[in-house]
Amino acid sequence: MSAKNHRNNQMTVMQKIKDSGGKEIENTFKDLKDELEEALYSYWNIATRILDKSGIKVIPPGPEYISIERNFFSALFLYSYFRAEIPKPRRILYATANQCLRGMVTGCDNILDNEYKKTLDTDLPQQASKFRSILDIMVSDRVLFSILHKEHKAGTLTLDQVLTATYASLRALAKSGAQEASEEGEYKEILSPENILSTIHHYKTGLLFQSPWALPDIIEPNCVKDVSDIKKALFQIGIGCQILDDMVDLPMDISMKRHNYVASLIWHGANLKERAGLEVKFIAGGNGKENQELLFEFPDARRIAATSAMNFLINGTRMLFDEAHHFMVNASISFISGRIGADRYLFDIERQTN
Repeated sequence: MSAKNHRNNQMTVMQKIKDSGGKEIENTFKDLKDELEEALYSYWNIATRILDKSGIKVIPPGPEYISIERNFFSALFLYSYFRAEIPKPRRILYATANQCLRGMVTGCDNILDNEYKKTLDTDLPQQASKFRSILDIMVSDRVLFSILHKEHKAGTLTLDQVLTATYASLRALAKSGAQEASEEGEYKEILSPENILSTIHHYKTGLLFQSPWALPDIIEPNCVKDVSDIKKALFQIGIGCQILDDMVDLPMDISMKRHNYVASLIWHGANLKERAGLEVKFIAGGNGKENQELLFEFPDARRIAATSAMNFLINGTRMLFDEAHHFMVNASISFISGRIGADRYLFDIERQTN
């Protein structure tokens, strides 16, 4: 997706907030944006101190480091704490912790997918992508312990809470990681679409989107508000995102024989022509990057997948956002689909959600 489209998506979200008609609403989102910035800079400052005298220099972040387009999901997680009426200092703590979890997850994904998405910028050689990813994981783990230790020294957390929270954060990520590990080899059968969602994507992405609540579940046991619907909302948003990912990754997943919701729809669907076309792709193989227009060869499966993704995203965002903030539903879904690169597959799907 182009940088221009990223900027347009960001402008859409921010303009939606400004056009919402209420100063109180605009101030709410401005305050949350400020909290997120404080959390992101807290992560960067602690990481810088950790790497001091290590021989590795942390490069100061540019404006994009705190931009909505780069941190949209972090903003959604922060909003979930706001909906739960968690006090501001705790929200900032959890948002900082989420940046640590993000560094660990992104670092692992980088290594598994042989790519590099930056969490922490350093003066290491650009081509040293594997060690950069390893460093992101190691530093993020230590930043997490550092911020929890600081809360302990301040008397706001017991030592047991610190240790339990660190264990819980790993367990939350491990559930998703275990599923990723199971996909390192080729699958033996094409699971049904229902099984893909319930046994693959449930752990791979659904629970991953709930992992930002690992620490609050330990530290806020008597939360002033029932958070079950908030967690369900994040889960549904995660599943919707994964289906969009599957639409974009269809060529690569077919080539690498990875579980893919769209491929499952084709294989188990009623359209025999589309199934035959998929069989041809299996036989042909390829490098997975040769035909990025491949999904358009399976219009029935595309529409079913797109509708399913939209339903999950609509239900999730409507459940997450307070009724007064439902103007954010359409803007959020547009941003998410654009960020993933699935916008062009949704042209004939109903998207009006308000």
